[in-house]
Amino acid sequence: MAQYFPYGQTETDYLKTKDPRLAQLIDAAGHIDRPIKNGDIYAGLVDSIIGQQISTAAHNTIRRRVEERYGSLTPGKVNSLTDAELQALGTTWRKVSYIRDLTDRVLSGQFDPEVLTDLSDDEVVKSLCALKGIGRWTAEMIMTFSMARPDVLSYGDLAICRGIKKLYGLEKLSEETFHDLTDKFSPYRTTAALYFWWYANPACPLTLSFQEDIP
Repeated sequence: MAQYFPYGQTETDYLKTKDPRLAQLIDAAGHIDRPIKNGDIYAGLVDSIIGQQISTAAHNTIRRRVEERYGSLTPGKVNSLTDAELQALGTTWRKVSYIRDLTDRVLSGQFDPEVLTDLSDDEVVKSLCALKGIGRWTAEMIMTFSMARPDVLSYGDLAICRGIKKLYGLEKLSEETFHDLTDKFSPYRTTAALYFWWYANPACPLTLSFQEDIP
């Protein structure tokens, strides 16, 4: 049964009080069902490594290929595959080395993904960034899609930034401006992220208009 990021009226009502533009976007979009794999941190890490620096369409193609050939990836299953079999899924040799290093660490007991569930967001980021090939964006995607953390909004995510620029009429988005616009959405920044992702999608049928732009 499909799982979706959990949020409801409590989160959207709060966000709507914080920003009129986001309020209009929430009302226009309605509830967004964003698929997640809550609880499967290892598989989420492998998926996030594969998705680094490629388009969403390319990532989805590789994801479907993985599911068709191997189903849900486990450390044991990945360990049984050769590097060539992993690369043949459509990923790079460098990413294969990251996946292999992660798998070896899990199987050897050097890294236990389940420990992350008891850590704060900052601690999760620090722990994951200590792994080969894992940066802050990957850690934030794990907190969103494998841990369903409620307060994650990634400046490193190009689609999120594109949605914010589109909503606020901005040509550029510095990290300082990003935080100026979005820190007020805490503690429900992940729900805000769902709407920025939705609005950034080229297939989004909606273009909102406002009387003034953000200076």
